[in-house]
Amino acid sequence: MEEIITRKISASDVGQPVPIDLPGGHCWEMLTGFSRERWLTRRRSHLGVAAALMSAAVAVGAAEPHALHDPVSTPVLAIDGGQVEGIPSPFTGSGDARVVVYRGLPYAAPPVGEGRWRPPAPAAEWQGVRSADTFSDSCYQARHTSTFVWRREDFPVSEDCLYLNVWTPDAGQNLPVMVWFHGGAHTSGQGHSLIFDGTELASHGVVLITINYRLGPFGFLAHPLLAAESPEGSAGNYGLLDKIAALQWVQSNVGAFGGDANNVTVFGQSAGSQSVCALMAAPLARGLFHKAIGQSAACINTIPDTDANGFARGERLVKDLALSSTQAMRSAPAETLLASALSTGWESESRITVDGWVLPEHPLTTFREGRQAAVPLMLGFLADEGVELFPKNPALSTAELDAFLQQIAGARAQDLKSQYSDEYSSPGDLQHAVATDFFMAFGMRRWAEYQAAIDQPTFFYFMDHVPPAFHLYMPEQTELDLPEGPRSGGAYHSGDLALVFGNTDKVGLDWNDADRALSRHMVKYWLQFAQSGDPNGSSLPAWRPFDRLNRWTQVLDSAPRATAGVRTSRLDIMAAQWPQ
Repeated sequence: MEEIITRKISASDVGQPVPIDLPGGHCWEMLTGFSRERWLTRRRSHLGVAAALMSAAVAVGAAEPHALHDPVSTPVLAIDGGQVEGIPSPFTGSGDARVVVYRGLPYAAPPVGEGRWRPPAPAAEWQGVRSADTFSDSCYQARHTSTFVWRREDFPVSEDCLYLNVWTPDAGQNLPVMVWFHGGAHTSGQGHSLIFDGTELASHGVVLITINYRLGPFGFLAHPLLAAESPEGSAGNYGLLDKIAALQWVQSNVGAFGGDANNVTVFGQSAGSQSVCALMAAPLARGLFHKAIGQSAACINTIPDTDANGFARGERLVKDLALSSTQAMRSAPAETLLASALSTGWESESRITVDGWVLPEHPLTTFREGRQAAVPLMLGFLADEGVELFPKNPALSTAELDAFLQQIAGARAQDLKSQYSDEYSSPGDLQHAVATDFFMAFGMRRWAEYQAAIDQPTFFYFMDHVPPAFHLYMPEQTELDLPEGPRSGGAYHSGDLALVFGNTDKVGLDWNDADRALSRHMVKYWLQFAQSGDPNGSSLPAWRPFDRLNRWTQVLDSAPRATAGVRTSRLDIMAAQWPQ
């Protein structure tokens, strides 16, 4: 049985960022004149209890569980705070090692009460052996939200959420460490989604860590009252401070799990990739990681010049709630804060801000002047990032399109238009394609150019392989009904996640041999980079380092190959208007 549900949705309903923040402070709505409000019509299936249980069994049972006659050792480990014992992973990876998972380890104190909108504090100690068998609640966020592949329904949320999860081989020492930052526009998501299960990566000899960090107004609200009480005069970026605290925890504790604290790779997608970029510019994060991977979003073209510290938006939110003190702000109900964040447009610009402490200056300035972390970098984007991620304006006129192109390309606006005209016939479609390329392709290439400029190993990729679309975060109801079939979404934003984690057998539907072949390549590339800072290995197609002359790019499909740049003529026109 099905019902058709029609409801009004807004920017916060999408699991990834709707606003496009452009250099100079131009956001999507300013450039397009198109409201973020849209109407969503979708089908909801009413599954019986038996069917729901069957779906869950298929999702969990897709990978082979550990055999009872071959138990995995789960030693009690001593870490900061006390002793912990993990559990055998319910899955088996394709690598040689059996994997133990430690779920819900506190890396900081609960940021509740007086801890709301303060830097993370050390976690409290505990007595006895802590059984690390349960994931924590997700950080506080809206539920029953999102469209397309990012749809989420109800799940436990709490402001007590600063926990991480560790997957580690049951035997091993001095292993590379990979720390994952999930996406979700810095307003949604969790590190323990099944799609991020670390068993496959850990089975090949790495320690894999995923974290939860504060989201939305809880993680990124900036306000003069909060800055006034801060010893550093800083407000906002608490979600970045959480990531820094997690990396400090890694430095102190990962050795107990067999990891090498001197070989830590941070990686993330979408908002998680923006965080990786921001941490490369953050002095407080210096030395806490040694390699970085960014997937589908940079930080150098997302923070606006206007209201860069976020105070104007923060003041609107607090005024909407009629709050006049930090005490009153910290007593406000969480759901009320979420509602005001939406109604006041707080989410309409970058959640990351220039606070003067975590980010002393705009990340663009840091990268432009070569002061970012000098670490190897691997980064890239997908062919169809804008599908369902950014809104289209079907009513856009030709004159409005030309004005938009003028801001993107200046005197070469018509040259840029001609690059897209054969492929996109309507002004709205053409604008959507240009804006997506500017935000994703241009932003990621520019990030690569800045890292290559300081002579750091840099590896750039472009994924044009088309995976099936499915509910990424709903393994119990994974099917996504697209009118033209599960691959009609193209190489969509987030389509790389299951492939990178090697989890095509745990989530989604309709995977084929080409998907699995690409996933095997990507898993090896990511692992090799974490090991050595170079994705190349003896059994892998060669990946040429990026340079600012040839812009070597690895095209990721079932047979990866190198090419001298992608979308080069389009991006070069943009670069002429936005020089380094």
